[in-house]
Amino acid sequence: MHHRVVIGITGASGAAYTIRFMELLARLGIEVHVAASAMGRRLLFEELDIRHFTGEAMLGPELADQVVIHTTNDFGATISSGSFQHDGMVILPCSSNTLNSIAAGLTGTLIQRAAAVCLKERRKLVIAHRESPLSPIDIESMSKLNRAGAIIAPLSPGFYMLPKTLDDLVDFMVGRLMDQLGYDHKLPVRWKGSADKQDVNPTASGLPQSDA
Repeated sequence: MHHRVVIGITGASGAAYTIRFMELLARLGIEVHVAASAMGRRLLFEELDIRHFTGEAMLGPELADQVVIHTTNDFGATISSGSFQHDGMVILPCSSNTLNSIAAGLTGTLIQRAAAVCLKERRKLVIAHRESPLSPIDIESMSKLNRAGAIIAPLSPGFYMLPKTLDDLVDFMVGRLMDQLGYDHKLPVRWKGSADKQDVNPTASGLPQSDA
C-alpha cells in the first residue's frame, strides 16, 4: 500500500506540533492528506503566521508535493470514503468540540467524517487533544472513543529527556505520535531506564527513603 496519513487540524492550541509532524512524515516520503477547520486555519495564522492553507505555505516548496489539501466541508473528498487506504488519521491538535462531536457520532465537517470512517473501518485514529482542564463531558467522550478503538494521545510532553528548548518539547510529542503510526524516527523520546543513571543516595539527596 502507498503510505498515506490523514491529519485533521482543529482549533485547540499547538500548531507547532502539527507542522513538525507533517514535516517528518513528508521527509519520509509519506503522502500527507490535510483538512483544517476554520478555527484550525486561524490557529496556523495566529501561532505560526501561516496565511495560506497550502502545502507550500506550511512546509515550503521542497516538501509541498507530499501534501494534499482538502476543503473542510468537501464531503466528496477521498478521505471521507472507507475505500481510501491509509496508515492512520491524527487529529492534531484536537479541540474538545471536535472530540465530543466525533464521540457523539456527528459528521458535520470533513474532519469528523474522516474520523468516523476510521472507526467504522477499524483504522488507526489518534486523538491528540490539547485543552485543559477536562470537563466531565470530555472525559466521557475520551472513554467512549477509546472503547470504539481510537487512541487518546493528549499533548502533554514529558521532561525526563531534560528539554532545553520549546523545539525539544514539540519533538517529544511528535515522536510519540510517530510511534503510534509505527514510523521510525530519531527523535529523543526513549526512556533509557534508571540503570543508565548514576545511583542516587536518597539520604544524601534529601529524597524520601520510602513510598510512605
